[in-house]
Amino acid sequence: MSARAFVVGSGPNGLAAAIELARAGFRVTVLEGAAEIGGGCRSSERLVPGMIHDDCAAVHPLLAASPFFHTLELDVKLVHPEVPLVHPLSGGDAVVLHRSLEATVAGLGGREGRRWRRLFAPLVRHADAIADLTLTPLPRALGRHTVMGPRFGARAVPPATVIGGFLGGETRAAALFAGLSAHAFSRIDRPLTSAVGLMMGMTAQTWGWPVVAGGSGRLTEALADYVREFHGTVHTGVTVRRLGDLAEFGYRGASAGDVVVLTTTPARAAGLLAGLQPVRRRRRYRRFRHGAAAFRVDLAVRGGVPWINPDAHRAGTLHLGGTAAEIAAAEWATAAGRAVERPFVLIGQQYLADPSRSVRVDGEWLHPVWAYAHVPSGYRGDATEAVISRIADHAPGVRDRIVGVSTRNVSDLELYNPNYVGGDVAGGANSPRQMIARPVLRRPYDTGVAGVFLGSASTPPGGGVHGMAGVAAARRAAQWTGLI
Repeated sequence: MSARAFVVGSGPNGLAAAIELARAGFRVTVLEGAAEIGGGCRSSERLVPGMIHDDCAAVHPLLAASPFFHTLELDVKLVHPEVPLVHPLSGGDAVVLHRSLEATVAGLGGREGRRWRRLFAPLVRHADAIADLTLTPLPRALGRHTVMGPRFGARAVPPATVIGGFLGGETRAAALFAGLSAHAFSRIDRPLTSAVGLMMGMTAQTWGWPVVAGGSGRLTEALADYVREFHGTVHTGVTVRRLGDLAEFGYRGASAGDVVVLTTTPARAAGLLAGLQPVRRRRRYRRFRHGAAAFRVDLAVRGGVPWINPDAHRAGTLHLGGTAAEIAAAEWATAAGRAVERPFVLIGQQYLADPSRSVRVDGEWLHPVWAYAHVPSGYRGDATEAVISRIADHAPGVRDRIVGVSTRNVSDLELYNPNYVGGDVAGGANSPRQMIARPVLRRPYDTGVAGVFLGSASTPPGGGVHGMAGVAAARRAAQWTGLI
């Protein structure tokens, strides 16, 4: 009888793990606790019938960069807005991140443009190598990229604020880079936060920041169909609390060559494996830290947001955070557990690339606008007004166009996906230690229990829709059985 593989969780990492295991010859079963698949990659009609909102993951820079997704022929269409990102500033000014490095440089102009080119040109030129370096297990990747590894590291190790200083301090370029680095959900004056800004900027200026036509949920549906093509099965509404619960679905244990990939938080994995893990590994899992949270706001906006800056009407994503210093201060306070009046806010206008998400009601177009604010972990307040105020700063009159609002606080997010502990949608705090040892330094996918592996966003390469954490855990599982 062939070996069997069981994947707990059906987000992109879980489904990627299932596909990789099926390719290796395992009979695969995916178990999902929610009523529908997708984890953080789902879509719904939460405000107006027919109007599609992405529930969490919405814009997909790492999907386009993922070495794993390049190997699949999925029945999904990636579509692009005219420009990936606009970062509004005061007085109607804004800085634009284009899909072309040279277009971004031209928009910045002068010394700022020259320094931006100097920072990003080697990365864009070797984008495939950088994606392989940052999205695959580090020792193996460093062995393949002995030149680009050190060159990327020299840029990636310093804090984002140091790179901002290279870009001129309080300049438009520095503000743009600070906003990119804020995707780390961490203080941007910490080492390694530049890595996030560099990766986000490189992907935008190489592959763009696409969205999935019809909503992000279409991606997980296509991945699940891929699993089924390999005769795998996907079950929803199944909560796995102990390893023994898998016996109901045919799990025979490691002695029979069966493997398990968990796409959960380390703490949940430790609970599921209670009494089985080595003490030291269990302690590390229990000590794994989660980071700052997202407060989600979905809007239905009549005619779209009336941005002052014309480029903002072309942008799939906007960063509302102000200058580099303002972003650094807000992220510092948020990481310290203090709510701020003017948090960093990210806006998604996916309908510009995918008009099918909008609906026409009484002769007027209603457009879905996706947003979140960075708030402290476990934040109990309501950041809705802070988000709308941020938008209104750059789009006077927007309040008169909002016809529907749906919010999800940090408790709602954790209920939606148990991996979002305290509202942390990034899979764990991006502290310098956890960016290197996530959740442990050596063999990060091994749980310490024979045949059981961890492949969630709490393992390398971290958060994002790329599937690579699940793929790496699946490959480790196949290696353990001797299939590769």
